[in-house]
Amino acid sequence: MHVIVAYDISDDNRRTKIHSILKSYGQWMQFSLFECNLTETQYAKLRSRLKKKIKPDQDSILFYFLCACCHGKIERIGGEQVRDESIFFV
Repeated sequence: MHVIVAYDISDDNRRTKIHSILKSYGQWMQFSLFECNLTETQYAKLRSRLKKKIKPDQDSILFYFLCACCHGKIERIGGEQVRDESIFFV
């Protein structure tokens, strides 16, 4: 599944931890936005890890799920190039 993760974390230390966790699951696209291609299991683990790090009364994390059709309609102008995760070396 293709997931866009956006976050608003008030504390610098917590924000750095959230950013670090998300880097291991997806690609950093903008200051508080990641694109992730995840399995159901990976999403569950990511959500659990993030939930443990935030203060719900001060922070927020949003998950936007894109279907295959919608994913193909993303238009990009400038910014970070998307990694091609379909290529791998053995």
